[in-house]
Amino acid sequence: MNGYISKKIENYISSASWIRKMFEAGAELKKKFGAENVFDFSLGNPDVPPPAKFFEILKNKSLEINPINHGYMPNAGYAATREKLAETLKKIYNAPQIEANNIIMTTGAAGAINIALKSILETGEEVIIIAPYFVEYKFYIDNHNGVPIVAESTENFDLDINELEKKITVKTRAIIINSPNNPTGKVYTKSNLQKLAELLEHYSNKHGRPIFIISDEPYISIVYENLEAPSLLNIYKNTIIANSYSKELSLPGERIGYALINPQCEGKKELFDALTLCNRICGFVNAPALMQRIIAELTDVKVNITIYQKRRDLFYDMLIDLGYELYKPEGAFYLFVKSPIVDDVQFVNKLLQYNILAVPGIGFGRAGYFRLAYCVNENVILNSRSGFEKAKK
Repeated sequence: MNGYISKKIENYISSASWIRKMFEAGAELKKKFGAENVFDFSLGNPDVPPPAKFFEILKNKSLEINPINHGYMPNAGYAATREKLAETLKKIYNAPQIEANNIIMTTGAAGAINIALKSILETGEEVIIIAPYFVEYKFYIDNHNGVPIVAESTENFDLDINELEKKITVKTRAIIINSPNNPTGKVYTKSNLQKLAELLEHYSNKHGRPIFIISDEPYISIVYENLEAPSLLNIYKNTIIANSYSKELSLPGERIGYALINPQCEGKKELFDALTLCNRICGFVNAPALMQRIIAELTDVKVNITIYQKRRDLFYDMLIDLGYELYKPEGAFYLFVKSPIVDDVQFVNKLLQYNILAVPGIGFGRAGYFRLAYCVNENVILNSRSGFEKAKK
C-alpha cells in the first residue's frame, strides 16, 4: 500500500544526505571489522572534549532544585543569557550597539537559519547558496517555500562576485554565507565580502527591498595560523548571523545556538519580533533551558583548536605525499579533496573497499571531489594511509 508519506519526502529519502548514508555504512563496517579497522571521516562530529569548565557548570546547574529552571521561558530565550551573550559579542565583533534584543536563542545554528528563512521568505522567493555548500541548505530553504539558487565559487573556493551577480533577480531575498566553509575549510576574504556587500546594497536599492545575508558561522572560532575569519556584521547591515556551540564547545548534540540580528539593520525590531515568533511556530518553542543557563557562563570559553590544526597538517601532508590534489583549509575541520577519477561517487565506493568512509562532493553541489572530516583521533588518519594509497592506484 502506498501513500503513507508525501512524494516530496519520499524523493528526499531516496536522495538523502550522503553524510548520513556514509555514517550509516560506517556503523555496519565497524560491526563487521571492528571500529579500530574502520577509518570514518564521514561526519563532522567533534571528538575534542568540551572544556573542563563545561562539566563543572553542568554539574552545578543540574543540582539546582527549582522546577521553573526546566520550564518554558520567553520564546527568544532567557533574558539573562541573552544579556550575557550580548556583552561577549560586543567584544568579539567590536560592535558596542549589540543588545539582548538583537539575539534569539535557538536550537543550534540550524534552528537560527530556519527561523530567519521563515521570517523573511514569501512563497517562490529565491535564496542563493554557494557551491560547494552545506548539504542541508536546500532542505531548509524548501521548508519555507523558498527556491534555492546555486552559485559556483572560484577554483580555490572563494566568492565569485561576477557569478553571484548573475544569480540575482527580482526574486532574490537572501544569500547564505558559510565561512569558514563546510566542506572546504575556506575562509572568505574580507575584500570579497565587502564586494558582495556593495553588490547586495546596489540590488537592494534597485529592487526596493533588502536582500539579506544569513551568515552561518558555527566554525567562526576554528581558524588556523592566527587568521581571523571576517564577520559580515561590520560589513553589511542587513545581516542575520546564525551560530551555535556545536563546534566551539563540542556540544553538537545539545542543540544550542543563537540568531544575531545586525544592530545596524533598520528593520531590527520587526526582525526580532518575527524571529521570536518563528522560534515558536517552527516547533522549536525555545532553545533548551539547561543549555541556555550553562552557556551563559561559557561565552568566552572555546575548545583547544590546536588539536584540529595538528590533524589538518598531518592529514593534508599525508594526502599530498600520496599524490592527491586538495586545497589546504584555513578553518573548520574538513578536507575537500579532488577525486582521482571523474566520478566522485565511484571513488568514494572504492575507498569503502579499504574501510575508508568519505563523502562524495556531489552531495555538496560540487562533483569530482570528496570530503574528509578530520575530527577524529590521529591514529585513524595515520592508519588510513595504506587504504588511500591503494585506492589511488
